[in-house]
Order: sequence, then C-alpha cells, then structure tokens
Amino acid sequence: MKTLATGIAISALTAASAEAQESRRVAPPAVYKVAPGLGHFTDDVLFGEFWMRKELSPRDRSLVTIATLVATGKSAQVGSHVRRALDNGVQPGEVGEVVTHLAFYSGWPNAISAVLEVEKVFDERKIAPVTASARIQLEAAAEAARGDAVDTGILPTAPALADLTNRVLFGDLWQRPDLSARDRSLVTMAALVALGQPDQLAFHASRAMDSGLTREESAEAVTHVAFYAGWPRAMSAVPVLRNVFETRDTAAMTQTAAKDMKIIRRGQEPMAGPAERFTGEVVVTAAYKGDGPARIGGATVSFSAGAHTAWHTHPLGQTLFVVSGKGWVQKDGGPIEAMEPGDVVWIPPMVKHWHGAASTEPMVHFAVSEAVDGSSVSWMEKVSPDDYAKGSGAEQRSPAQGE
Repeated sequence: MKTLATGIAISALTAASAEAQESRRVAPPAVYKVAPGLGHFTDDVLFGEFWMRKELSPRDRSLVTIATLVATGKSAQVGSHVRRALDNGVQPGEVGEVVTHLAFYSGWPNAISAVLEVEKVFDERKIAPVTASARIQLEAAAEAARGDAVDTGILPTAPALADLTNRVLFGDLWQRPDLSARDRSLVTMAALVALGQPDQLAFHASRAMDSGLTREESAEAVTHVAFYAGWPRAMSAVPVLRNVFETRDTAAMTQTAAKDMKIIRRGQEPMAGPAERFTGEVVVTAAYKGDGPARIGGATVSFSAGAHTAWHTHPLGQTLFVVSGKGWVQKDGGPIEAMEPGDVVWIPPMVKHWHGAASTEPMVHFAVSEAVDGSSVSWMEKVSPDDYAKGSGAEQRSPAQGE
C-alpha cells in the first residue's frame, strides 16, 4: 500500500513537472512534433537564454523584433510579438509609430500588412485609437550636415527623392515624438540589418549612438536580428558596426587631442641625423607632430660646419627658419643660396632640394612641413661633394639685401 502511494506521488510530481515545462514553452506544440530541435532552440536558447541577456532591455528587444518582422514582411508573427511588446512596456503609440516608420524603410505593403495584425491585438486588449502629438526639433548642426549630403549626392540625380528625403522623411517622420530619436534609430538599424542593407547602416548606427544608444546595445541589437532575419544578415552588419566604433574612437581622440596644448621641452633627448639622409654631424631636437586632423610637424635641426641633408622633396612643401650660424639651400637646377639668422625659406611642394650648414660655420634652423597620408618627406640620393663645394661661391647676403 505504501509502495502504491509512493508511485502515485511520483507520477503526480512527474505530471506536474511536465505540465510546468509545457507552460514554459513558447514554441507551438507542432514545432516539437515536426522539428523538436527547433523547439529546443526556441525555448532553451532564444527565449530561455538570449531574451534574458541584460545587454538589451526586454522593451528594446521587442522593438527590434517588431522592426525585423515588419521589415521582412513576416506579418503572421507580428501579433504575438506585439502582445509581448505591450507586456514589456512598449506603448501602443510606439507600436504604431514603428510600423509607420518602417513604411519608409521597408515599403508600404509591409507596413499595411503589419497594421492589420496590430489592429487585432489592439481590439483584443481594447486599446483606444492612437493620436499624434506635436513635432520635436532635431539637432540643427547634424541636420544641416545631413541635408548638405543629400543635396550634394542625391539632388542632382533624383531631385524628387532629395526633396522627399529632406522635407518628409527627416522634416516630418523623424520629428514625430511618438518614438524617441534613440528608438527610431534603433528600429531603423534593425530594419537595415534585416533587409541586408549595410551601406546605410553606418549613418544610422552613428546617429543612434549620438541619441544615446550604447555600443553594447548596438551590438546586441545586431545579434538579436540574427535570430529573426538570419545569421548571414547579422554577420554582414558586423564589419560596418566595427568601422563605426573605430571612426567614433578616432573622432573622440582627435577632439580630445585638439584641446590639449603641448610644450616640447628643450630637455628632449637629441637624435642624430641618420647617415643615409645627412652628410656630416646633424642633431635633431624638439621634434613634434600635430594631432589629427592637423598634418603639421617639425623640429630644430643643428648642422655642424659642412653638414647637410640629402636631396629630398615634401608633398606639401617646407618652411625653414634660420636660428643661428650660416647655411646653404639649393633647389634642383638652381644656384646655391646663402641663409642667415632670421631668414625664412619656403620650399614649394614636390621641389627637389637640399639644405644645411655652410662649409665654414655651423647652422641651426627650425623646419616645418605637413604630411600627406602620414608622410611629410621623400628622401633621395645624397648631394655629391663637388655639388656641395659650389656653395663656397654663394653670395653672402646682407640683411639690407633681404628687405
């Protein structure tokens, strides 16, 4: 009798456990009947694990899911996820605005099909018709830059598209307050990833982060789309998102560096001029390089008597300011010119030249040049002893002659 009672109790517990497990299932029974593996991934991975991740709130996950379903025309799945979205805190007006927004990004047919499914949920929950509110103002500088890009890149070829983009898409839709700027960017990103349109993703991902979406949320949104639009679409979006992160990092570093004043102290360790680029004893001190977007750089260069550079050119030219001593400078095909303290010498871009101390006296000058693609100089062959010796006949100008 005791054994029978124990067996009944175990059976009851087993039945209760099975019922509890069944109640936790999201996948319909047909899934377990036809594709049990899909049932496992649906209940244990998608909803049992991924939807529980903290990198994106349940509300945001619902926005991303609805956006993906609408954008890809999966209207049959919209209703269940609208119910989940409402339970996760998405407001009815926000649901309607997501559908409205995606009419522009995935087409009117997808939006109208979604409306019919959303209406069933609203009727079921007795949600009153949604009303529109007053417009919000977008950030003026960003909008001006965006408008200029449209006018430059689209207006000459498709004037009507440019007009509608500026006047309706950003002049009206993006200013509707029923969806915050952050959320509007979030659903736009989701739709673009789902549609396989990475070319447009960079602009909207950066715009989303400007509006408050974090990098973790951006990456999680792309990952979330993988479950609803497929892994290939999400994987194609990753390089674009990485470039956005790197570009924003560079811009942030540039802005920070641009605000920092630098003093190159005179105690800086001197560097000897490389033998392949200089003849004689040459010492470089106080070398500096501007932080991007600045391209300027320079150094103080001390030449012993008879020391000089090899032939070279500068992509954006070079300026020399003679600090002390006497020097010579020559452009290819021209005479050797004398330099004295206080003289400023300008060598135009891509002009082959050399400069250094006179044969009888050392010279110090401060050299300034700008870089193109990270390079500010192209070195060539050394000046032959015979060519350098011709400098001894250079006319030594007096200050009065230079006035």
